[in-house]
Parts: sequence; C-alpha cells; structure tokens
Amino acid sequence: MGITWIPGAERLGDGDIGGGMDTPEEPPRIVWHTTEGGAGDAEFDSTADYLIEIGAEPHVLYDPTTDRIGQFGPLDESARALRNDGDDRTNRTGRVCIQVEVLARASEPFTDYWRPGPNFAALLDAARSWGVPDAWPAGDLAADGAGYTSRDSDTWHSEGGHYGHANVPGNDHWDPGAVDRSAILAAGPGDAPAAADDEPGASSGAAEVSLANVVAAAGSDPDAPQGATSHRDDVLVVERALQAEGLLSAEWVDGSFGTSTQDAYAEWQSRCGYEGDDADGVPGRTSLEKLGAEHGFRVAG
Repeated sequence: MGITWIPGAERLGDGDIGGGMDTPEEPPRIVWHTTEGGAGDAEFDSTADYLIEIGAEPHVLYDPTTDRIGQFGPLDESARALRNDGDDRTNRTGRVCIQVEVLARASEPFTDYWRPGPNFAALLDAARSWGVPDAWPAGDLAADGAGYTSRDSDTWHSEGGHYGHANVPGNDHWDPGAVDRSAILAAGPGDAPAAADDEPGASSGAAEVSLANVVAAAGSDPDAPQGATSHRDDVLVVERALQAEGLLSAEWVDGSFGTSTQDAYAEWQSRCGYEGDDADGVPGRTSLEKLGAEHGFRVAG
C-alpha cells in the first residue's frame, strides 16, 4: 500500500469522493488535467468549491505558480474527473488512477512558467509510492484541440504511468496541452519504480520522520545563517504538515527548522493541549505522532 494522503496537502471537502477500484490488478497511473482558468489563491479556492459543487472532484488540485496543493480524497479510491468509456469506468482503472487538476490552460503549457516546489515533489513521491512508473505510455500530448493524441484502450488498461486527460479513452478533452513531460518527471524526488510492487508485506510508502533529527534541527537551525538546513528531508515533511494545518506560510517550507517553523510547531503543540514550556516549538514524540497521523507520515528514532 502506498501513500493515501499527501503530506502537506490541504484537505478539500469531506474526503469522500469515490470508491474502490474496478481493476486493481491493472497497473497504476496518474492523469493530468488543466482547469482552463487562472491561478492564484482566489482561483484555487473558487475552483475547489466549484468542483465539489458539481461533483467532479479529482484527487488533487495544484497551483503551478505557488506550489499550493489540496487533496479531495484518498489516492487509493477513485475520483470523479473522467468520463466513462462506455461501460468502462475509467476513474476506477488500475491499482490507482490518481487525478490531478492543475490551475492552468491547455493552450499555455504550465511547464513553460511553473515554479514546482516541495508540494509538487510530495505529489510525485506519493504517486511513485503506488508504483506509478516514470513513463508516458500514450506518447505525445495534443498541442491544440485539433491535434492527434492516442486514446488507445489497450494501452490504457495494460500500461502504467502518466497520462494526459487527452489520452483517456471515452474522453474528448485535449488537456493538459503540450506540457514538458520530462520536466514533470524531473521535478519529483529520487527515481520512480519500474513497475508496481504488489508483493505481500511491501512497505506502506508513507514518509518516515526521525524524531531525533527534527529535535536536533530545532536546536541548531534557528541560530544558523538564514535558510541553513541540518536535517532537510525530515524537516520538510513536518513543515508541509504544518502548512496544511494553516500554521506555516509556504515561503518557510524550506527544510530549515528556523524560528518561523518553531513558532508554527509551538502553535501545533498548543492545539494538542500543551501549555507553557511544553509548547516551546521543539517536537516531542506525542505531538509529532499526532501530526503524522493527520498528514501521512510515521515517526521513528
């Protein structure tokens, strides 16, 4: 089992958008859409509300200009962003079928101007935790509404990887446009798996945070030069979760446990019921495990 809730993603709606997959024995995939509108916080909020209102939620809403990310439902269940192909429920194809709506227009490829950050990396990390390979099985994406793009049903069912909305059988949209497919893959952390891992006892894919590392970072980073990082990977996971809680601005999600992150963590400790010296912004096991339970990471060390 992979990551079901992306660390750092805002929760949108009630979390109930679909159900089980029809063909979990088929390979995992991720599908890229564009909203055909603008970007920015106001657009993000209004688009999220609209998708909920019309019952067409994807799993993920992403702003390529700010790296803001929200999630409507768990990645191991279906979303509602695709049309059926006859009796074939395309939203429920594969081990997972992760739907991503990007705040952009197909006519202006978002990879020409985007600023991917830690939240986009977390999105790809989550997809890879389900075994989604770094591949675009359907090939080229359409450059305009008249352009050719493959919607082959056999490919859709037999090959995992990244698809555009334009590649899904039974659908007639041409988004996300001619985005740079290599740039999307390169913006994620590490390497993707070659294929899904269906072996019993496989790792859950959830991020792991070392308590010892974040405590050490909380002790050293605030006195170091601005932006210094001592345990970047562990701190980033915690910062994304604090951002999702509305406690930390995106500009401080940088892997440094500086004063802004410490203040945000102190607020989290207060939410957990701690007071005085017990809410000093230095993580303890109980408060960190509560944060992890809400945002999909495990605490070790």
